[in-house]
Amino acid sequence: LKERKAHFDEVSSQLEAEKKAHAKTKENVKKLMEFKTKAVAKIKHAARNISILKERDQKLQAMVKEANKKSKSNSEGEAAKAAMNAANAALEATSKAQQKTLQSVISSVSKRKTALSAAAASCKGVKQSIGAVKKMLGDLPSAVLDMEDILMKAFAARDKIMSGATNKLLKDYKREVKLRRKYFNELQELKGNIRVYCRVRPIIGRDKNSPVCVKFPNDKDDMSMTIRPAEGGSVSYEFEQIFRLDATQDQVFKEVSGLVTSVTDGYNVCIFAYGQTGSGKTYTMQGNKENPGIYYRAIQHLFDVCKERKNVNFDVQLSLLEIYNDNIKDLISPKEDSQPKLVPREGRNGIEVPGLTIRSISDIEDVGEQWLLALNIVRWERKMNKDSSRSHLILSIYCEGYDKLSKTSSFGKLHLIDLAGSERLSRSGATGQSKVEAQEINKSLSAGNCIAARANKKDHVPYRDSVLTRLLQDSLEKNSKTLMFVQISPAESDFAESTNSLKFAARVKEVELGKAAKSVKKRGKGARSPKGRR
Repeated sequence: LKERKAHFDEVSSQLEAEKKAHAKTKENVKKLMEFKTKAVAKIKHAARNISILKERDQKLQAMVKEANKKSKSNSEGEAAKAAMNAANAALEATSKAQQKTLQSVISSVSKRKTALSAAAASCKGVKQSIGAVKKMLGDLPSAVLDMEDILMKAFAARDKIMSGATNKLLKDYKREVKLRRKYFNELQELKGNIRVYCRVRPIIGRDKNSPVCVKFPNDKDDMSMTIRPAEGGSVSYEFEQIFRLDATQDQVFKEVSGLVTSVTDGYNVCIFAYGQTGSGKTYTMQGNKENPGIYYRAIQHLFDVCKERKNVNFDVQLSLLEIYNDNIKDLISPKEDSQPKLVPREGRNGIEVPGLTIRSISDIEDVGEQWLLALNIVRWERKMNKDSSRSHLILSIYCEGYDKLSKTSSFGKLHLIDLAGSERLSRSGATGQSKVEAQEINKSLSAGNCIAARANKKDHVPYRDSVLTRLLQDSLEKNSKTLMFVQISPAESDFAESTNSLKFAARVKEVELGKAAKSVKKRGKGARSPKGRR
C-alpha cells in the first residue's frame, strides 16, 4: 500500500512537471509564430525593396545605353563618360544595399528556422510525455481498484482484530460481573444477610399517563437502578437482583428456585413480597391461571425435587392463613365460623401455631386451584385499588424427609408471604373501619422495627409487637434463609411510596442473620419415615 502510494505521488509529480513544460513550450511556439509573422512582413518589405532596386537597375542600364550612344558622338563624349561613371556608382551602391538587405533577411530566416526546429523537437518531447502520462492515467483506474481492494482487506483485518478484542473485553467483563455476583452471594450466604430482590411492575391503566421515574443502565447484568421525579435529584439503588418492567414469572422463579430446593435439605426459608398497594406483590406471589406466581411454582418445584431423590422419603404438608387486624384466620379450616383464637408459640420445630389446620399433600393437584388462585381474602374498596388485600396471606409448606441410606431425618419449612399494602395512612385515604385496618397493617409491618434492631445488632428485637413478626421470628432470626421482594411502581405518581419501599429494602439487606444451618438428626435403627405428622 505504501509502495503504490509512493508510485502514485511520483506519477502525479511527473504529470505536474510535464504540464509546466507543455505550457512553457506552448508559450515559446506562440512567440515563434509572432516572430515568423514579423519575419514574413520583413521579407515582403525586402522583396519590395529588391523590386524597386531592379527598376532602378533597369533605368540605370537604359541610361548607360543612352550614354553609350551619346559617347559615339565626339561632342558629348565627356558628359556621357561622367554620366556613365555616375550610373555605375549608383548601380554599385544599390547592389551593395540589396546584398546587405538579403544577407540580413537570410540571417533572420536562419535563426527563425533554428528556433522552429528546437520548438518542434520540444513539442515532440511534450507529445511523448503527454502520451506517457495518458498511459499512466489509463493504468490509474486499475491501480486505484487494486489499492481499494488492498484497503478493504486492511480495514476488514483491522475490524476483525478490533471486534475480536472488543468481544474478548465484553466477555471478560460479563464473566467478571458474574463472578462478582457469585462471590457476593457466597459472602451473603456466609454472613446470612437477608437477600433483597427488586421487581418493577409494568405501566398499567391506573397510572393515568404518569411519566416513568425509574431508569436502568443499558447493561442488563448491572443490578442497579435510579429513581428520579420530574423535579429533584435522583437516587440510585443496588440489589442482588432487579427485575425490570418486562420480566416474566419464569425469570423471577428461576432466581428463587434454589432457595425452595434448600427446604428439602432441612433449611427454613421465607420469601415475602413488600410494597404499596398496586405494586404487583400479589401477581409475583400468587399470579393468575395463565401465569402462576411463586406459590404454585414453589410447590410444583418441591414435588419435582422430592421425586428426583429416590433414597429419601418425604412428607410434605401445607397450611394457609391470613393475618387480618392482627388476628390469624385459618383459610383451610373446615370450621370457618367457629375458629378458636390462634396464637403463634414456640414449638418443637420453631415458631408454630397450635390449632392451625395442616394438610398432607402428595402432588400439586392436592393443593386445589381454589386455594391459590381464588382465595377468599378480606378486601375493601379504597382510593388505592378496589381489589387491594387488607390482610397478609401466608402459605407455609413443611417438608420432612427420611434418608434411607444415611438413616437421618431432616425438617424444613417454607413461608411464602403476600404482605398487605405498605402505603402510608395519609396516602391510602382510609377512614372508619378501613382506617383501623390500615393502622393494624402498619403495626404488623413493624417488621421494620425488627429489621432496624437486627441491622443495629441490638440485644432486644421486638418480635412480639405484632402477630406477623412473631410468626416470622424464625425467618428474621439466625439459621434461616430469607428473601424479600420489594415491589415498586414505575409511575411518577407513586414516587413517594416507591421511595419509602426502596429505603426500607436498603435497610433490610444490611441485616445479618448468620449462616443458615440445616435441621438434620440421626435416627436409630428401625426408625420409620415420618407420615401424617399433623
